[in-house]
Amino acid sequence: MSTTISPLAPTDVPEMPAIAGVKLATAAAGIRYKGRTDVLLAVMDKGTTVAGVFTKSKCPSAPVEWCRAKLGRGQARALVVNSGNANAFTGKTGKQSTALTAQTAAKAVGCSTGDVFLASTGVIGEPLDATKFDGVLATLTEAATPDHWMDAARAIMTTDTFPKVATATVKLGKAKVTINGMAKGAGMIAPDMATMLSFVFTDAPLSSAVLQALLKSGVEDTFNAVTIDSDTSTSDTLLAFATGAAAADGAPKISRASDPRLKAFAKAFRDVLADLAEQVARDGEGARKLVEVIVEGATSKASARRIAMSIANSPLVKTAIAGEDANWGRVVMAVGKAGEPANRDKLSISFNGIRVARSGARDPSYNEAEVSAVMKNPKIQIKVTLGLGKGRDRVLTCDLTKEYVAINGDYRS
Repeated sequence: MSTTISPLAPTDVPEMPAIAGVKLATAAAGIRYKGRTDVLLAVMDKGTTVAGVFTKSKCPSAPVEWCRAKLGRGQARALVVNSGNANAFTGKTGKQSTALTAQTAAKAVGCSTGDVFLASTGVIGEPLDATKFDGVLATLTEAATPDHWMDAARAIMTTDTFPKVATATVKLGKAKVTINGMAKGAGMIAPDMATMLSFVFTDAPLSSAVLQALLKSGVEDTFNAVTIDSDTSTSDTLLAFATGAAAADGAPKISRASDPRLKAFAKAFRDVLADLAEQVARDGEGARKLVEVIVEGATSKASARRIAMSIANSPLVKTAIAGEDANWGRVVMAVGKAGEPANRDKLSISFNGIRVARSGARDPSYNEAEVSAVMKNPKIQIKVTLGLGKGRDRVLTCDLTKEYVAINGDYRS
C-alpha cells in the first residue's frame, strides 16, 4: 500500500450506505504488513446467496480452489480476506491454511465451513500462517457493523494507493435496493474473469443462479476489459452476495435471469462493476495517465477486443504515453501483431480526438504542437478505425512509468 495517492484517483468518493444483512470488520493480524489492517471479515445473514467468477490461470491460489469447490452450494455466511500473502503456489500447506481459516471463521460466525468464502492477495509462494486468524476472527465477529465499507476496502489493499468502492441504489419492483462494491488491484492485472479481488453486496432477493448470470455477463466489458501489465493473477476473485433483506420491503424474489423486472438492477449492477474496473486502471502501479483504447471497424467485436488488448498491453505504446509522445507508429505495430484482420491502407488513428494517421499514412493535417498539447492530459484516448466491418470494443489501461519498475523490482523486500 503506497503512501502517495495516484494522481488519477477519483476526487468524488461515494458515501457507502449500509446493506441490510451485511456486517464488516477489519483487523491487523500481522500477515505481512506492520502497523496496518490486513484482514477483512464480512458476516452475512442466513439466506444470503453467492456467486463468483475466478481466474483462468492454470496455477490458481488455494483460496480460489476453495471458493470454486463451495460455490455450488449457492449460499454464504462469511467472507474472509487477507492482504500481504496470496496463499498461492503453497502446496498442501496452502490447502491446510484455507481449511483452518474456514474452520476458524465458521466457529466464530456459527455456520458451516461450506458457507465461508476466502480470498488472499499478496506475495506468491510464501506459506500463510492461518493460526494468526485464531482469536482475531472471533473478535471481528463481535465487532462487525454495517458501516465499515471504507475500512474494509483499505484492509484488502497491497500496492494500491487508494481504496476502491462504488455504490448504486435502484428500484426492484417497487422497493429500493442497494448495491455496494469494493475492489483491490494495481499490478498483475490482465483479468481473465474479474480483477485481483472484488466483492459486491446487495440486499436484493436474488437466487444464486441469477447472481451468477449477472456476474458472467457483467465482467466481460468491465473487469475483463482492463489491463495494467498483461499479467493475469493467480488469485483473481470476484464474489457477489445477495442477502435478500429487501424482500421485507416488498422487493420481488428473482429466480430467473430473464425476469424483466431485473433490467434496471442489471444495469446498476454492471455500472458498479464498471466503476470499480476503471478505478483499478486509474491505480495502475506508477500510473500517471488513464488510457482508453477504442477499436472500431473490425470484422467482429471479438477481433476488436484482441486488437485493443494488443495496443493496451504494448510496453512501447504505454511508455510513449508516459512520455507524452503521440507515437502512432507503435499503435500501428500493435495492430499488426495482434493476428486479427487488418488492412494497413485503411487504417486511421487518433489521439484524444485528433487524427494523426489515415489511409495507411500520416494525416495530411497533422500538427505536432497540437497533438503534443493534448498528450499532456491525464486521460488519453487512442482510437483506431480499421474500416473492415462493424466490430467495436473498448478497453482501459494506463501508461508504463519508471515507478512501475521500482514498485515491482523490490515487491518482496
